Amino acid sequence: MDFLIGFVGSLLISGVAYWKRSLSASGAAAAILLGTLMYALGDIRWYGLLIAFFVSSSLLSHRKKEAKREVENLFAKTGTRDWLQVAANGGLGLVAVSGAFFLGREEMWYAFYIGVMAAVTSDTWATEIGVLARRKPRHIFTWREVEPGTSGGISGLGFFASLLGGIFIGVMAILFTWLAEGEFPLLYLVGGALGGLTGSLVDSAIGATWQQMYRCEACGKGTERTEHCQQPTRVMRGYAWCTNDMVNLMASLIGGLVAVWWR
Repeated sequence: MDFLIGFVGSLLISGVAYWKRSLSASGAAAAILLGTLMYALGDIRWYGLLIAFFVSSSLLSHRKKEAKREVENLFAKTGTRDWLQVAANGGLGLVAVSGAFFLGREEMWYAFYIGVMAAVTSDTWATEIGVLARRKPRHIFTWREVEPGTSGGISGLGFFASLLGGIFIGVMAILFTWLAEGEFPLLYLVGGALGGLTGSLVDSAIGATWQQMYRCEACGKGTERTEHCQQPTRVMRGYAWCTNDMVNLMASLIGGLVAVWWR
């Protein structure tokens, strides 16, 4: 029955997301599989956080779309998530719920899960809201002003959005735990805030150093894309293995470990 509930719920949500172009076909298929397994192996506490991240991030990605279009054209991925993005953002969550189901120590695994989901939520909120900042972002290491969309750039607005994203996941974890078990673990709020903020900052740090970046020969801008202005770009720095999805995965891992440490 849990498998069926998870499948039907994930099918409906992914179907709407595909219709709204928040998910590609491969992304929708991956989201259905991920959501089904999350509910089958866990419960509403696990499944609810996944939905909270996805719905909030999808809504933000469509907010002021035109104002963000120029900056988003520099990113490797758009607001339409493919299966790799779904795996990068939710894969460690599946590891967590599987660990709790097969190995026990559910509280430790759930704390890790809160940190993972807080990290990916914080990073998404920081990106989607931060690009709307009136002032230019600053490089996380040099603190010099950089162009909006520059990997490793952070802004006050983005930092605040990142903190809110982590707190949001912490609040949702408390809410779903209360619904499922009647308990009200306020420490989840701190775990979400710390895991989310740390994960988001780690994402910026890795993006500024290891992530492979390219330069467009036509407009001179740095980009995550291998093609810009309808022509190939050239490698500027970073490692080929360190893609945007890999950065998200590593940052969410750190966010999860921080939340477990806090626990």
